Amino acid sequence: MTFAEPTTDHPTSTDAAGSRSVREVVVSIETLEGAGFLVHRPFPVGDLDQIDPFLMIDHMGPIDYAPGEAVGAPDHPHRGFETVSYILEGEVEHEDSAGHHGIIGPGDVQWMTAGSGVVHSEMPSRRMQTEGGRVEGFQIWVNLPAAEKMTEPRYQEVPKARIPSVELDEGRALVRLVAGRVHGLEGAVQTTSPILYAHVTLQPGGQVDLPVASDMNAMVYAIHGTGTVGRTDRSIDQFELAVLEHDGGSVHLSAGPDEAFDVLVLAGVPLREPIARYGPFVMNTRQQIVEAFEDYQSGRLGAIAR
Repeated sequence: MTFAEPTTDHPTSTDAAGSRSVREVVVSIETLEGAGFLVHRPFPVGDLDQIDPFLMIDHMGPIDYAPGEAVGAPDHPHRGFETVSYILEGEVEHEDSAGHHGIIGPGDVQWMTAGSGVVHSEMPSRRMQTEGGRVEGFQIWVNLPAAEKMTEPRYQEVPKARIPSVELDEGRALVRLVAGRVHGLEGAVQTTSPILYAHVTLQPGGQVDLPVASDMNAMVYAIHGTGTVGRTDRSIDQFELAVLEHDGGSVHLSAGPDEAFDVLVLAGVPLREPIARYGPFVMNTRQQIVEAFEDYQSGRLGAIAR
């Protein structure tokens, strides 16, 4: 089932006083991943290692590639967590050691539960590699509970057409719901633990409140534009992450009068379990990390057949 706390619908609610306040604003670093593609990363960096149960946010691009320039992430393993790919522009072709293969394009989501382990690749589609083009999207890592870390790997591929959406605030707010439940919508993805994953686009002057369960950690990442978050209207800019307190029942978002504001709203119930992580593996103990490397090096995670 999809985990989320039931909510009461308030399609045009703008009750900022009941919303959570902002604890801190984190500025993303720029770094290169995979074969050298640009990402903006608010965490893990410096003192911010995770926001339980989220392990990482990578905002890929935005970047324009000339023909023959596009790069991605060649064959690599994962174990013990979930990778969530959400494409805004461009196309990503994926393959894995379990025989899965496909292409995800603008507005599509791939929620991969690596579980006991999988080897996969995420590369620009052949068309993107040949013709070039603009690439932008997200990969977010979500931790798995200890009891689920060695579960059977699985994929949920959700095309844009299957992601539910709703317009609020007289059409000035659009909410696309990948996971969770808000304003009468239920996300298309089934999650292992309770997660809210919403893409919110506010037109100039738009505002919205999204209800969030009291036991969830919550955050807002600015994809494009500048706007405000929380009960005190804290301003955040593109590539910044607002980490929220647990002092309200909703997330309040507002766009300024002259510019659209495009954000991800992420929330999840913390697992509060020990974490041992190294590269592509996230487990609970150092010994489990050693075992993951041994399994990968011995071929027990398989290989991509081409």
